[in-house]
Amino acid sequence: MKLKLFHKQKWEITNLSSEVKFLSGGTPNKGEEKYWGGEIPWVSSGEMKDCRISETALNVTKEGVVNGTRAVPKNTTLVVVRGMSLAKEFRVSITTKLMTFNQDVKAVIPSKKLDSIFLFYYLKSQSNPIRDSASEAAHGTKKLDMPVLEQWPVPLPSIEIQQKIGAILWAYDDLIENNKRRIALLESMAEEIYREWFVRFRFPGYKTAKFEKGLPKGGKLKKFRDIISYYIGGGWGDEDESPTFTSGAYVIRGTDIPQLAKGDYSKRVYRYHKTSNLKSRRLKENDFIFEVSGGSKNQLLGRNLMLSRGLLSFFENNVMCASFCKQIRFDSEQVSSLFMKYYLKLYYECDLVGIYQVQSTGISNYQFESFLNYQTVWIPDQALLKKFDEVIKPIIEQQEALSFSNLKLEESMKSMLPRLVSGKLSIEDLDIQLPPSMLEEDMSKKA
Repeated sequence: MKLKLFHKQKWEITNLSSEVKFLSGGTPNKGEEKYWGGEIPWVSSGEMKDCRISETALNVTKEGVVNGTRAVPKNTTLVVVRGMSLAKEFRVSITTKLMTFNQDVKAVIPSKKLDSIFLFYYLKSQSNPIRDSASEAAHGTKKLDMPVLEQWPVPLPSIEIQQKIGAILWAYDDLIENNKRRIALLESMAEEIYREWFVRFRFPGYKTAKFEKGLPKGGKLKKFRDIISYYIGGGWGDEDESPTFTSGAYVIRGTDIPQLAKGDYSKRVYRYHKTSNLKSRRLKENDFIFEVSGGSKNQLLGRNLMLSRGLLSFFENNVMCASFCKQIRFDSEQVSSLFMKYYLKLYYECDLVGIYQVQSTGISNYQFESFLNYQTVWIPDQALLKKFDEVIKPIIEQQEALSFSNLKLEESMKSMLPRLVSGKLSIEDLDIQLPPSMLEEDMSKKA
């Protein structure tokens, strides 16, 4: 396969097999406890959603590394070569520490002619054409045949030029990662305020407050059904516009909730719907999405998301939740949406949500009506709810500002990436310094 490259300088072009080694991963025997629970992350294809991988759900021991998988060092490029994700994208990530990986992933080890950071970004720039080269595998999954990757063309500018290109793009990713950390810190701050006020009951004025049966007076214990003013199941619509499906809108799925909750606004799904369905399901500010079906053996249902003003604007005020979710609108006369945001988050993180989950024919379902009828929540008085909103709202607004900043950074990076790695955007005469995080890597290599 030939890929046309536009470049002002005459860069040598070769194929990947000439300048890289592809290493296969694997899965240590899950019946052997001595292989699992160590300190070395084990990457699965489903975890390769971000550019940089730092944490994984499962870790292996040193024994696990040599009995079923393989370890690679920091700044190694990993690519997904098999799985359902290949139908939509070619996932490329870079390790941030020593890591192992499973059989659906390949590690790409460059020769001395290829800078590891440049290689990572070059493969990212080729995501769409490589994805389109995937073939059908068993059970409807996709796979990348190794001859396709081995013969994929790769440019070879000088190492100096490669490092300059990597430095520019790495600096963008540093900014994005820094913003993500700030978003996470702000979220931890808001969670801690909720716990301090409504779990430990050390809210403003608690020393003079009166308590009855361990709860502050003035609050009320309510069933969920009593504080919800509206709820309805979601919909999926159709991929294409038709006489039946005429109204376009974005759709939020259960699988989208974790990324959106972390402030990652990088992906949207657009579908067409029946006008009546969209009219009754279009989400409003402070509505919630609650996942009620699907899930997996290790993934409880009940993941939830509050639609803030910023998030709603990202979806252009034209969005609904998917079929396996419920739209919930709380009664603002009784309860604050921000209070419920952190109540439901804590409720999920403590695994209490699993009380109403049932397994049926391999699919988990949530007994939502029972949840509404029997689950109770203690709601503080309106004065305290108002104070909580006043403290938390600015934190949410800061998170949203950082999320939109990342969105702009990613858009700029996306437009710049193909021009840089093809040589169309010349940087030969620019004095570009390596970002501190790249300098740290260089020093570690010298040591």
